Amino acid sequence: MDITIEPLDVERDLDLLHAWVTHPRSVYWMMQDATRDDVREEYAGIVANPHHDAWLGRVDGAPRFLAETYDPAHSPLAGLPELGEGDLGMHVLVAPPAGPSVRGLTTAVFDAVMAHCFADPSVRRVVVEPDARNEPIRAKNVAAGFVELREIPLPGKTAMLSVCTRAAFEAARSAEHLTPALMDRAQRHLVAKALGEFAHERLITPAPDGEGFRVVAGSSAYSFAARRHPLDHWVVDPASIERLRAGVPADPDAQELIAELAPTLGIPDQLLPTYLEEIASTLAAGAWKLRHRRVPAADLVGAGYQEIESAMTEGHPAFVANNGRIGFSLDDYRAYAPEAGQPVRLHWVAARRSLTHLSLAHDTTEHELYDGELAPEVRDRFDGRLRALGVTPQDYLYLPVHPWQWQHKLAVTFAPDVARRDLVHLGAGDDDHRPQQSIRTFFNAGRPERHYVKTALAIQNMGFVRGLSPAYMAATPAINDWVASVVESDDELRACGFGVLREVAAIGYTGDAFHRTAEPSPYRKMIAALWRESPVPRTPDGEQLTTMAALLHRDADGDSLVTAWIKESPVDAATWVRAYLRAYLRPLVHCLHAYDLAFMPHGENLLLRLRDHVPVGAFMKDIGEEVAVMAPPGGARLPLPAEVERIRGDFPDDVKALAIHTDVFDGVLRFVAAILDDDGMLPAEGFWAIARETIEEHAADHPELADAAAAYDLLRPEFRHSCLNRLQLRNTLQMVDLTDQAESLIFAGTLANPLAVQS
Repeated sequence: MDITIEPLDVERDLDLLHAWVTHPRSVYWMMQDATRDDVREEYAGIVANPHHDAWLGRVDGAPRFLAETYDPAHSPLAGLPELGEGDLGMHVLVAPPAGPSVRGLTTAVFDAVMAHCFADPSVRRVVVEPDARNEPIRAKNVAAGFVELREIPLPGKTAMLSVCTRAAFEAARSAEHLTPALMDRAQRHLVAKALGEFAHERLITPAPDGEGFRVVAGSSAYSFAARRHPLDHWVVDPASIERLRAGVPADPDAQELIAELAPTLGIPDQLLPTYLEEIASTLAAGAWKLRHRRVPAADLVGAGYQEIESAMTEGHPAFVANNGRIGFSLDDYRAYAPEAGQPVRLHWVAARRSLTHLSLAHDTTEHELYDGELAPEVRDRFDGRLRALGVTPQDYLYLPVHPWQWQHKLAVTFAPDVARRDLVHLGAGDDDHRPQQSIRTFFNAGRPERHYVKTALAIQNMGFVRGLSPAYMAATPAINDWVASVVESDDELRACGFGVLREVAAIGYTGDAFHRTAEPSPYRKMIAALWRESPVPRTPDGEQLTTMAALLHRDADGDSLVTAWIKESPVDAATWVRAYLRAYLRPLVHCLHAYDLAFMPHGENLLLRLRDHVPVGAFMKDIGEEVAVMAPPGGARLPLPAEVERIRGDFPDDVKALAIHTDVFDGVLRFVAAILDDDGMLPAEGFWAIARETIEEHAADHPELADAAAAYDLLRPEFRHSCLNRLQLRNTLQMVDLTDQAESLIFAGTLANPLAVQS
């Protein structure tokens, strides 16, 4: 919500003031019987008083609160020994609601008024004196950092004198999301997700219990209401969850649920604490988003790409521990988490050229790369820094690093490399970037036409340390060139509006001691980056860009963005879904059938282009690490350049089709279908019928691919159930081997295919 504060205009605002201060809910304002003239006289006197000010507050442009600030030395508090220089008195009155109450409004208003008070650097403390009987406002004061000093007599009331220092307010505000109410909502949401996804992966088996279900976990029993959708998809109602621990009612607690289920989940004992830490971090992030990212879905319908990106609140839809980010402090979270939406200026290091590898796309040169990413004055500044140290700029390559990575890793773990000038810290660049959902990738907010930058980041998140391997990335631009050449030359893919965002350059430093050890380690992935094309120059005017993860988004009140888009579009839900699957599912099926080419097309790896709120095309990204040609050399439909052979794999037949069955049907579409069904937009059977028609129409249009379509058999009655949480639970530190991901898969029987033709 957008909160502004302006000087009160007594005549303009008189009707509002009178209604607010005389409302029954404003009893502690002590003006219940005031007339309009009484209110005019009172506030005209305040406005005229050089030691007292009155302010009107607006929320999203509408008048919603009244605030007063005053000098305690010129008030009834004058002479109190506890008060002194730099104190500022404050009163705030939130308007009685004219309609449905807005969750979190009072807290947001209170924070805004406090920030307004402390905006004056001469203010040392804020002073309040609420009626001692007003327990709710006293509790809010304490939560904001106030210390209650003592009761004092004032005209008309006994007041609780309370003070809040600037430091106390900042400390309270830094953890203001960690309240019982917000944590309870975060706990219920995560417990509901855990119950649903663990049931989906057949780690637990909920038993029917009256009109709901029941799960026994250790000494606890959980009862809940849930809806079951195709693909054994469980949607658990968080508000319905009731827990009995040893027969006594207890609050749902995600960490305790995991600990209770640990023997069933198969988490190794030595790794259970790591997983519990990721669960705690996910809960903390959930509470923070409930406090700070309450963006209604309706407000995102016409929003810009980065506004949508920062409004996403769920993380990966299937993983339970999906916001681990172990290594980030609270300040780091507020600075670098994508949902915080804060601008970030990447740091740059000069890496000695002889110890660093830069690989480039076929149509990119080193000179063009740096000229496109760094303004001339920035290049001059960097070159000047190197010359001042007595080294030659031509002996170095410029490498962008995450600010956290410089502070916590390069300047410490790689201190010898910095000391011998193999790495030289050049400071922050001039461009403001926005962190993306993938946490280590940045969009250039100031110059959107410039490349994304993906950086190494040594935090533990969702089963991996998020580093980047210089050796693994050396072939990344070549892989992207090849994939792009295939996609761009294909008439079918062009007709679907399908494209890829190439990773055009990759750089990695290997001069450190860790690259001279016998065994690979995460320390070899600490100093690397890549540049990816921006979608902005390739998006036609009049189209909206959005992460596909937005289709799975529900706001804090449970409203879904995909439903809001459909309602604002000129088409019905079935037509909208047909357009979406033409932009998403059909191109992926074509790549598989025509080229044995598989992507990792989950929500954050794909951008949708919308026109009039309807999908018209898509961009795949994150190509280098997450693309595969699933055919041995002798059976390949297309030859691969030698430097691209890394992406070829010889997979079992029943695994090949999982590129669609698991990654698309189970990984994305089961969630979209359930949202539309639960929202009453499109029954699940209707959604899956359209998906089946999409594949059948592709087959009819491409009879030359009939043999491939028969081999993949995407409409088979069932497919192997590949499980994501089981991977993370087995090894919370590295859930798969990126060089052989197929061998890492864990299966739990089969899933009935909702696209299968019913006999």
